[in-house]
Amino acid sequence: QLQLVESGGGLVQPGGSLRLSCAASRFTLDYYAIAWFRQAPVKEREGLSCITRRDGRTNYADSVKGRFTISRDFAKNTVYLQMNSLKPEDTAVYYCAADPQMFSLCVLSDEYDYWGQGTQVTVSS
Repeated sequence: QLQLVESGGGLVQPGGSLRLSCAASRFTLDYYAIAWFRQAPVKEREGLSCITRRDGRTNYADSVKGRFTISRDFAKNTVYLQMNSLKPEDTAVYYCAADPQMFSLCVLSDEYDYWGQGTQVTVSS
């Protein structure tokens, strides 16, 4: 079974940047669409960005468009979420998720089959 591991979270000041990584062992992520979600305390899980399996099309939530960038590194079997201009309201646990069926279109709803354990991002001065 595909296992996803997120890393790169931490404490950052407002306006700062972080890069989150989503990696898998034993399975290649080439065959999966990957998405990033986040969940803050007492809030619903929010889909942020995704990248398709086949042609690398991306999709972003309005809340992060222009600030966050999703990308793949096939050689490292890793998907990244570059987060710039971070705000206190970006504080949350960030998760990556994978789905083997989203070839040319990916969605920001939680229809993904595999999920990581999450990494905490805290934006505070």
